[in-house]
Amino acid sequence: MNEWIDREAKVVAQTYGRYPVVFVEGEGTTLIDDAGKRYTDFLAGIAVCNLGHAHPKVAEAVANQAKILCHVSNLFYTRPQIELAEWLTSHCFADRLFLCNSGAEANEAAIKLARKYFYDKGEARHRILTMGRSFHGRTMATLSATGQDKIKEGFTPLLPGFEHVAFDDLGALEAALDETVCAVLVEPIQGEGGVCVPEAGYLEAVRALCDRFGALLIFDEVQTGMGRTGKLFAHQHTAITPDIMTLAKALGNGLPIGAMLATDKVMAAFSKGAHGSTFGGTPLVTAAALAVVRTFDAEKIVEKGAEMGVYFRSALEALKAKHTLVKDVRGVGLLLGMEIDADGAEVVKKCLARGQVINAVQGNTLRFVPPLIITEAEIDALIVVLDAIFSEI
Repeated sequence: MNEWIDREAKVVAQTYGRYPVVFVEGEGTTLIDDAGKRYTDFLAGIAVCNLGHAHPKVAEAVANQAKILCHVSNLFYTRPQIELAEWLTSHCFADRLFLCNSGAEANEAAIKLARKYFYDKGEARHRILTMGRSFHGRTMATLSATGQDKIKEGFTPLLPGFEHVAFDDLGALEAALDETVCAVLVEPIQGEGGVCVPEAGYLEAVRALCDRFGALLIFDEVQTGMGRTGKLFAHQHTAITPDIMTLAKALGNGLPIGAMLATDKVMAAFSKGAHGSTFGGTPLVTAAALAVVRTFDAEKIVEKGAEMGVYFRSALEALKAKHTLVKDVRGVGLLLGMEIDADGAEVVKKCLARGQVINAVQGNTLRFVPPLIITEAEIDALIVVLDAIFSEI
């Protein structure tokens, strides 16, 4: 047993099914463990480190800001927070944002905003419709919103007001909509749900249904946002926009930051005192996020990720053609999934032993969410490993 693993077992809550690896260093797409072994990272902290590990611009921004000012209360103004808000709102539909610490917090803020919006209008709307197999977080509200029973066990009673309908099923959504629904909350692509991509036109039809019934549309882009699908935000593959959008994960490239963005009309419901966060949008994390988005611009990161996504998808499709074990390849950009007729966890372990970090969702879907700076050579090396593993199985 590794000494560090033995020590962790005695003092840390055992909420994670960890793999027996202690990572101590990272650079770009590479991770290094405490024995010096090198791994290529196709997980990126679960779609977080889109610029790779220890990116020099992000590291420099954090170091410089830490020497100047890490934190003050949100009772005061800070420059990096304002600059980040300006960049994000100038790149999407939203007029304003609220900054917090995680995707779950961003979704909590979105839920609160949707209900407050209709409360202020004097309308008795409180129901929120979400999708089966969705994932929105692990707080009590976002757990209630999540459409996966397996992660809810032991935490009942959950919060009322959330109902689930089948993802990519417009009939089910329309049947559940009425004048008591305040919002529809949906991931443009379900990551934790198995890398599920809806049929063409689905998101547009959801927008139309929300408009018809007077409900707000919330896109959870915590995993799909920040270039993951080949566009800055996944909904930008369509011509429609939501009323509210949530972000986190890759926004800070590893630092804890979340954002809830909305139009002026909707965000007006968050008047002074309606919501808050002690650590939301500190100078330190917003300086890091600013470095992230400016690097996106300077190095054309989203465009590079889109190009690699096409290459990676093609390579996975070639594996599917070769191995009957592979049932499906799906995804957009560098949010890719491969459904296999085998235990995904075993494939993950075999990949790890060969220096490739991937993961599995929903039991039998391998998920690939590498840094957007991944290269063709690194993708080719993973394909060789997967090919060998599938042949073994």
